[in-house]
Amino acid sequence: MTTDVIALTERMPDPWSLVAGLMAGGPQTLLSVDRAEGALLQLCDEQGRPLVSVEAPLLVRLPGEVARLLGPEAAVGGPVWWTEVRAATGVERAPQLAGTVAARLAGRLGGAVWPPDAVPADGGEAPVTGVVGAAAPAAAQPAVDVLTDRAAVVIQDRPLVAMTAWLADALRAAQAGGRAFQIVTPPGVRLSLPTRAVLAGLPNRWVVQDGAGGYYDGLSGSVLRWQDGQFAATGTPAPGFLDGVPRAAVSEEHQLLLTFTTRRPADRELLLGGGLAAVWRRLTGTEPAGWGTCEPAALPWSRRELTERVRARAPQSTWLVVVGHPEGPPAIATLRVRITTGGVEEEVTFALGQRDGATVDGADGPDGADGPDPADGTAELPGLAEELAARYGLVSLLAQRRRARADLTVPAQLEPGPAPLAFALGAEDVHRIGLPHALRPPLPTTPRRLGPAGRPGLYYPLPDGGWPAYQHLMAHLHGADPARGARASAGGA
Repeated sequence: MTTDVIALTERMPDPWSLVAGLMAGGPQTLLSVDRAEGALLQLCDEQGRPLVSVEAPLLVRLPGEVARLLGPEAAVGGPVWWTEVRAATGVERAPQLAGTVAARLAGRLGGAVWPPDAVPADGGEAPVTGVVGAAAPAAAQPAVDVLTDRAAVVIQDRPLVAMTAWLADALRAAQAGGRAFQIVTPPGVRLSLPTRAVLAGLPNRWVVQDGAGGYYDGLSGSVLRWQDGQFAATGTPAPGFLDGVPRAAVSEEHQLLLTFTTRRPADRELLLGGGLAAVWRRLTGTEPAGWGTCEPAALPWSRRELTERVRARAPQSTWLVVVGHPEGPPAIATLRVRITTGGVEEEVTFALGQRDGATVDGADGPDGADGPDPADGTAELPGLAEELAARYGLVSLLAQRRRARADLTVPAQLEPGPAPLAFALGAEDVHRIGLPHALRPPLPTTPRRLGPAGRPGLYYPLPDGGWPAYQHLMAHLHGADPARGARASAGGA
């Protein structure tokens, strides 16, 4: 049984409902409030060792977010209060206690428990007594199961690991302590794209159990071993990871990926999220559905509210998740806003899930033709780059396509890497490089000017399978050899 249980309730959990739920451990258990602004309640044994942690309830007002993260069987028709209950790892009967807490909340407030089999046979009526903590907590963050000088390790057993509020808190604490953040899952688990982005760079890792007592990296496929207080790669590929090659090679699913940065002067009237909204409109036909500081994204899309949240955190950077409408094509993005000496920078990663022969809005392509349809979004890229350059202060943009799941989740198996489609450079960098030099790239295609004629940016279409062309372009723009130019570009993406 998973150690995470979620109560999805129609009404907000009030103090009395929480007390009723937390009495599920009987009178011998103790209640403590986490030091992180009181946002967390913990049920502890008589020695103060945590048994169950309850996250602050989150009102999810976006249709489709619950089903996206928990599966279609968990779909709800309207706004719902999402309350996460986490059982302490390694504590016998703690999952039963967590299920009882969630069942009591759902019973008093109307709603359901996920996963359904977490609800005890008696519906949560009887308290779960005699539960004893296994050890002192590894860290102040309840999501951390193992803490060493080098790593914060989190064990997750749910079909889709999303970047929830307490995972985000654990990540920030790991970064602040100079530790790697490593998530351990059983085989068959998938990651959301925001979680994948967090785990894509070393020393962070997605650690997958191979079912035979071993571990491998869910993104690279390297066999892992626990050494010196963290999971480290051995360089040997895991056989189970390579099993993904045949499926990925014949899949009709793919993703259109955009990574871009914009920069504009700090101004009291500045509204953030404009460039991302422009991408969403051009590639999906709609505005984003909602946003949040974690998953699930709980707030309806509002550039003004988003801007207010960033201002409240300034000068610290702010990381956000943005999601699309459930009836539209799968789309998700992350947005990081930084205050720099040059102005306000918005770094966006955007992914659009598609199938071969399907248009951007999900309808069938013309005559059921095989292969990507012209309406798959690539035809919009030059105009999109033009809009970003003219209105939102484009710094750079890289468009790619890869064969991967159209639902935008990430399995622990080998999938083909992305292929670059186009690159765009904003006016500031074109001016720094020099327009005559930037206009003469070693490409078979001619760059397109973007924005004002007197100080343009440039859009570079790349040929099919365009990694060599992209590397040569980067080398040309950086005035270096292809390998060094590619590394410089990757470091700035």
